Amino acid sequence: PFRPASFRHLSSQAISSMASLTSAAGVLSLLDEPNAKIKVHAIKKLDGMVDNFWAEIANALEKIEALHEDSKFEARETAALVVSKVYYHLEEHDDALKFALCAGETFNVSDKTEYVETLLSKCIDEYVRLRIEESEMKLKAEEVKTEPIDKRLVSIVDQMFERCYEHKQFEQALGIAVESRRLDRLAQCITKSGKIQNMLAYTLELCKTVVHNRTYRFKILNVLVQLYKGLNIPDYLNMCQCLLFLNDPEEVAKTLDKLIRGDANDAVMAYQVAFDLNENQNQPFLLRVVKKLSPEEETKKPEETTATDSNMEVEKPSASGSDDYEDRLAKLKDILSGKTPTDLYLHFLYIHSKTDLLILKSIKEKLKPRNTVTHIATVMAHAIMNSGTTIDTFLRENLQWLAKATHWSKFTATASIGVIHRGHYKESLKLLQPYLPQGNAASSSPYQEGGALYALGLIHACDGGDQAPFLLESLKSKNEIIQHGASLGLGLTAMATGNKDMYDDLFEIIVTDNAVSGEAASIATGLIMLGTGYEEGVENLLAYAHDTKHEKIIRGIAMALALMQYGREELADPLIEQLSMDKDPILRYGGMNTIALAYVGTSNNKVIRKLLHVAVSDVSDDVRRAAVTALGFVLCNDPQKVPTIVSLLAEGFNPHVRYGAALAVGISCAGSGMKEALDLLDALLDDPEEFVRQAAYIATAMVLIQHNKAKEPRVAAFRKKIDECLWPKGDTMAKFGAIVAAGILDAGGRNVTISLLSHHGHKKMTAIVGMALFPQFWYWHPLIHFICLSFSPTAVVGLNHNLKMPQNWKFKSNAKPSLFAYPDPRVEKKAEKKVLKTATLSVVKKKKDKEKGNAMEVEGKDEKKDDKESKMEVDDAKGKVEDKEDEKDKKEEKKTPEPDFEILNNPARVTWAQQEFITSLSDQRYKPAKEKIAGIVMLLDSKPQEKEDFVVAKAPKIGVPGVSDDEPDPPQPFEFLR
Repeated sequence: PFRPASFRHLSSQAISSMASLTSAAGVLSLLDEPNAKIKVHAIKKLDGMVDNFWAEIANALEKIEALHEDSKFEARETAALVVSKVYYHLEEHDDALKFALCAGETFNVSDKTEYVETLLSKCIDEYVRLRIEESEMKLKAEEVKTEPIDKRLVSIVDQMFERCYEHKQFEQALGIAVESRRLDRLAQCITKSGKIQNMLAYTLELCKTVVHNRTYRFKILNVLVQLYKGLNIPDYLNMCQCLLFLNDPEEVAKTLDKLIRGDANDAVMAYQVAFDLNENQNQPFLLRVVKKLSPEEETKKPEETTATDSNMEVEKPSASGSDDYEDRLAKLKDILSGKTPTDLYLHFLYIHSKTDLLILKSIKEKLKPRNTVTHIATVMAHAIMNSGTTIDTFLRENLQWLAKATHWSKFTATASIGVIHRGHYKESLKLLQPYLPQGNAASSSPYQEGGALYALGLIHACDGGDQAPFLLESLKSKNEIIQHGASLGLGLTAMATGNKDMYDDLFEIIVTDNAVSGEAASIATGLIMLGTGYEEGVENLLAYAHDTKHEKIIRGIAMALALMQYGREELADPLIEQLSMDKDPILRYGGMNTIALAYVGTSNNKVIRKLLHVAVSDVSDDVRRAAVTALGFVLCNDPQKVPTIVSLLAEGFNPHVRYGAALAVGISCAGSGMKEALDLLDALLDDPEEFVRQAAYIATAMVLIQHNKAKEPRVAAFRKKIDECLWPKGDTMAKFGAIVAAGILDAGGRNVTISLLSHHGHKKMTAIVGMALFPQFWYWHPLIHFICLSFSPTAVVGLNHNLKMPQNWKFKSNAKPSLFAYPDPRVEKKAEKKVLKTATLSVVKKKKDKEKGNAMEVEGKDEKKDDKESKMEVDDAKGKVEDKEDEKDKKEEKKTPEPDFEILNNPARVTWAQQEFITSLSDQRYKPAKEKIAGIVMLLDSKPQEKEDFVVAKAPKIGVPGVSDDEPDPPQPFEFLR
């Protein structure tokens, strides 16, 4: 039967009691009696009746409140509880909570009634609000005093914690502790749970996704580090990940030094920690760790160390173990600096490359040879397809076609060598020698030389500035094109080093007011000062942006300011506000990019609201486009939300907003194959505006990267749509997007994906910077090469304690092999030759017919003899063909079903979507040092005394198309016989 809302929570017993009572008037009249005991009795009676007769009791609230305020009244707390319940039924929850707090122990938090649950929720919300206000006021100004939180409120929250502990609801208690900023309770929840590892992992996840305040997040991480240290077996992997969040290289160095001084298994764990830290691409942090590890600096003057800093001292290894220690330290430094992982991935990409050259061939054949835009787009697509593989077969086979590139196209084509050979540190100068500037000699082709300098930067991106001296020397050239290439190269190789001397050299080029060199130099200053927030640099660049009239320089400065604020979150707010309010639309455009990079991967609600407001209100199309695109960066850690948030924007009337919506979905959902993202992009692929279709092609390729038609059937349709786009006349912008999309779809020989976050949830600095500068191809095509920085190899590589790949380590993929297999290569269709009939004159035909007739008479006798034999041969042949067809049918019927798993050998391609299906095999000699098998995995050897077989890696190619060829591979071993 239907019950009114206020009665639904009542029990059957309460309803039956209602039948006997029809009014509370009699009990209420007792409140007017002079005897205090009668009043106490009345209040207690009303407490049991309030849920049924609250409407009547509401008329006597003043009397009940007066009794509560009477300090001599015995049941004043019960009176407060009655008042609270009445206000609750009147839906005045603030007043209800106020009187519930006055009710003291009579307000029982253990009751399961709707009233108690509602007020507890309200109580916690109020407590959280007050705690946040209190902590923020302390951060803004320490001298400001805030009113202390009501002790009764604190008492109820504490009771709530105890109730959660009693009912084993530790995750709920942890959530309340995190929200209310109670670090004492947070540690208590974790330690009392009994599942400390799981709770630590859950808290770390909350830090990444829920906690937006940077300072508070650091406090939680400090608590986690102490808890990780206190475990019986310390979890060094997660502990060092927390220390990376805290930007504490000193503590990481101490931990690694302690591990490499231990036994072989400890050294293996040190290497695993280093590989995992390297995966996060925070190169400045890793370089500081390397410096802290150097024993030369820390043991120079041991006599000067005092008792206060003895705990920071690195112990000097014993003589017997010094060789082992030095060897381990050298290996550890190579891992942290990126040399070892880069070499491993370089060899993997070279050996396992599955680039389909027929795709490039078909693109080349469909396009007009004179169209410069589509020509250079094909060169770019080739570079992206072969990024990091060192394979350039297509260029070698089409040198004449490649030579058509002139001026800036030649610059971009030469720079593409850097994309193909990315990470090939050892041979970079040898590779680019034919193109690089030759000392003081006059420049024969500045576009080629500038492109080669840019390529050198792409090869050495974020390696700590190994090639910086050479690029600084090239920067002194008076040619603006060479300066352009040298600036971009210098910014790439010295990324995030914070070198002020390099900044000054580049700023001198900016103030020469040359648009070509000034734009590149501006971007380079941002790359070098990445994430530093260099205040003096920000002031100088902003002042010059207001002085110069060159839009290219202003745009470069806008991006530089954004790069300087990378990952600074609230610290970047003053500059964001200043740029957002600027009259110049280019600087407002920079403000949107500053938001994107400062709050990347935070899902900050305040920032999302601001971006959505600008996306629909700014007068500049460029600013609106940048604001929508920025949503992809801010929400890259929560990609499921992006298609929903931008869905209405993608249907808007403004094509620039639709363009931004496409890129936002592509950036945030890259490699996910998400259905909602593809649904949104499918509509934009048929947009009436050319440039919107361009963005839709590129974004769809990003989402579908490393997906085949078995995993996502739309891949086949998308590839077909790319082919169809290349046929029509015109539509150059859409064709450009389709060609680049074809490259992204098969990037890195089909062995890389786009990821802005690591497996541990850290922001990948290099990848984010690459993805931030990639969309700038809207203004300047050479910047499209920055996308190679956001590529991550999808490989599992197992290494032993000597950093070699054991051949007999295997692991299992618990999924059908076809789901994650390489896409099928295209098959070249051979054109059938048509035989043309030759025309014959009637006179000639008659003559030939006569000759045939005579021949038939002579041969007729012989043919009759052979008829039987020929018929037999034909019948036998038919029989054999039929037998073969029957055998084929039987084979197809007997085809075994596809297995549900696959055993993979070391090293192997494992896509991001496949990682959840990967498990380790038991009963093997080698066991992984970490639970999750992803990236580079260190292996613990259970039989170190036995002989090991290793995978031999091939050396990557070092030839340059049209200049030098690779030496052929040596022949297989053979025995010479005369």
